[in-house]
Amino acid sequence: MTKAIPFLPDMETHPQVIAFFDEPTNTFSYIVKDPNSNACAVVDSVMDFDYPSGHTSYESADRIIQYIRGNHLTLEWIIETHVHADHLSAAPYIQEKLGGKLAIGNAITTVQDTFGKIFNEGTEFQRDGSQFDRLFADGDSYTIGTMTAYAMHTPGHTPACMTHVIGDAAFVGDTLFMPDGGTARADFPGGDAGVLFQSIKRVLSMPGDMRLFMCHDYMPNGREPQWETTVEAERRNNIHIKDGTSEEDFVNMREARDKTLGMPRLIIPSLQVNMRAGHLPPPEEENGKVYLKVPVNIL
Repeated sequence: MTKAIPFLPDMETHPQVIAFFDEPTNTFSYIVKDPNSNACAVVDSVMDFDYPSGHTSYESADRIIQYIRGNHLTLEWIIETHVHADHLSAAPYIQEKLGGKLAIGNAITTVQDTFGKIFNEGTEFQRDGSQFDRLFADGDSYTIGTMTAYAMHTPGHTPACMTHVIGDAAFVGDTLFMPDGGTARADFPGGDAGVLFQSIKRVLSMPGDMRLFMCHDYMPNGREPQWETTVEAERRNNIHIKDGTSEEDFVNMREARDKTLGMPRLIIPSLQVNMRAGHLPPPEEENGKVYLKVPVNIL
């Protein structure tokens, strides 16, 4: 049975949402502004990473920083909807420039324990979520200026996935895509298609005019990128889980589909960095250089 939403959505509050699209990773980052003040939050930022050269840069994050500064906004929160496997987070860089608290769901500890072992990080890597300023539990609230925001645990893609509901806007991470894109994969360690089904049903039990903002769009059939839809549109038209789709049918579809998918291009560096709240691994003592590991025949 789908769990009830642990809060009452405030459909009267209409935050301003500014989207930034990172084409190399098909990722949307967002500035979410309080309509009654200059307070804002950033959701799912991107650090640019060229895998072949190992070079990092911050053009994507700088666009967000420039917008916040140019519009005289105050950054209060930097939100990660989950530990991303397809892009590296720029959260520490943005926090250094603008301040704000960095937050993620409290099941990050499960992800850290799982991938800490996979990458053989040893005891120096803390698996308690202490790299973040706040760990959200299901139903927790926080404020952005005059707005009250809520965190809703929506696992299935990963154990730590959270949907953040801010007024009439919900940021769903990878749980859902646009209606013609379907749903997230559920075959990463800790993923579960049945759990994902229940999480999506939870999201889609919110009011029909709740705005939903995607973390990714892969532009089916060559259309332009799209990042905003509604609960009603997903319930009517989502190609994987519209109204009437049974859990059994969804799980069978999702598991069969996942078996055909290759690993995301940036999964190896992304997981190592994002489980550290966007920080790179510590430098090697011998030469002061930073290295990322590639597990062989493990993932």
